[in-house]
Amino acid sequence: MRTGGIDSSQIQAMIAQLHAAATRPSATPPAIQTEKVAEKPDFTNALKGALDAVQASQNQAEGLTKRFQMGDDSVNLSDVMISMQKASINFQATVQVRNKLVQAYHDIMNMQV
Repeated sequence: MRTGGIDSSQIQAMIAQLHAAATRPSATPPAIQTEKVAEKPDFTNALKGALDAVQASQNQAEGLTKRFQMGDDSVNLSDVMISMQKASINFQATVQVRNKLVQAYHDIMNMQV
């Protein structure tokens, strides 16, 4: 009998394959409950990581700019401009996040309790 374009014997064969895969021992043992629990995300670490990434992009742009100014032939003007724009966008995004955090702080402080 055909149901929806698949023969019922094909469905039975797929079900048998699924049962065989479920009963087959896996190559890796299941996780043991005594393992170390995953560390919770920390706002301080996330903020520091984001600020470090912004600083790294600014340092990279500054380094490329200096190399271009010194006459390094391996650095193109377009690479310098792109890295400067990336650093600028990263910095602007960081400033916007800071502004939102300050606004949220003011909103919370002005709440009536």
